Amino acid sequence: MPGRTLPTIPTAEVRAHNNEKSCYVTIGTKVYDVTDFLEGHPGGPEFILEYAGKDVEAILKDEISHTHSDSAYEILEENLIGFMATEPVVNGAVKSSKPADILPLPPSEVGMLELKGMAQNGKPLYAATGMSSAEDLSKETDPNRDYQEHKFLDLNKPLLLQLWFGGFSKDFYIQQVHRPRHYKGGDSAPLFGNFLEPLSKTPWWVIPTLWWPCVAYGTWVAFSGLQSTSTLAGYWIFGLGFWTVIEYVLHRCLFHLDDHLPDNRVGITTHFLLHGIHHYLPMDKYRLVMPPTLFAALAAPFWKFAHVVIFWNWYAAVAAYCGGVFGYTCYDMTHYFLHHQKLPPYYQQLKKYHLKHHFADYQNGFGVTSRFWDWVFGTELDMTPAKVIKTT
Repeated sequence: MPGRTLPTIPTAEVRAHNNEKSCYVTIGTKVYDVTDFLEGHPGGPEFILEYAGKDVEAILKDEISHTHSDSAYEILEENLIGFMATEPVVNGAVKSSKPADILPLPPSEVGMLELKGMAQNGKPLYAATGMSSAEDLSKETDPNRDYQEHKFLDLNKPLLLQLWFGGFSKDFYIQQVHRPRHYKGGDSAPLFGNFLEPLSKTPWWVIPTLWWPCVAYGTWVAFSGLQSTSTLAGYWIFGLGFWTVIEYVLHRCLFHLDDHLPDNRVGITTHFLLHGIHHYLPMDKYRLVMPPTLFAALAAPFWKFAHVVIFWNWYAAVAAYCGGVFGYTCYDMTHYFLHHQKLPPYYQQLKKYHLKHHFADYQNGFGVTSRFWDWVFGTELDMTPAKVIKTT
């Protein structure tokens, strides 16, 4: 179609547009948005909705059902919005020396490609995120175009109410929330849109300012009861080390509870508030560390847990707890610096590792302050350069 550049739309996204609010259908690799045509369909919208998110080529040609005229195909062509990379087509394109001849790839929209490994200008692209590199995380998103194209959230309006009333399926939500956006130079997109807005934003320096005095006081209390520097240090370091396990488990089993997320708005909204918003807007510098109120809520059970584990000595439990809280503060500050600061060599490698979790593979790479537990539990990211298949 002259003058139009059309994206390659992820299969999961096409399948998720399966209701009267947003209805896609496909013929082969072509994707059509027929939402506006639902009420105008001579047979009624229910006949189209039966095939929402699915291929309609067979039913259009079915003489028993109803053979559609040329005008039906003309209407579809007017609503062509992109191309879907089906599995047979993907496999054929990857194996081909000329993948662009198999799968339509408009040059200006190659960034939307659903083939991991295919690229423009030698940069790999990743199916799950639509990103090619860490730099893509900071490319400003056009809110109007993004909303028109994905039918997810309008970045110019409060996000929480859109999510709550959006009626999104879990599969569509997961696919979209892990497709990073960048809001107006890194500012914070509106979340509540009212007096609660400031409570959702936390500058990084609040973390050490608020919690380090508490850690210092708790450590002093623990020392007053233990009366031994070496004993205090042992329990304190134990708590610090134990935090690294908690960091990994929380990130993997709570914040990335994607596959086991309830398919309802309560589950989806909770996921978004806990961690989804960070993957949706990863460069938002005021939503990179945990708000104090949320940390206090999560920390209270761990206070009890510390005293259950180290039941024989109250002061030893306090020492371990303080070490753990200090570990948390280091985690939160490290997380901020990995996104926004130039770091020494070790942390520079850690930065590349963490940002790859965002732009390439959010299902692995859960360690933030260290890759150790990823290595132990088999979720370490592959940091070797991706193989590139050039499309031009």
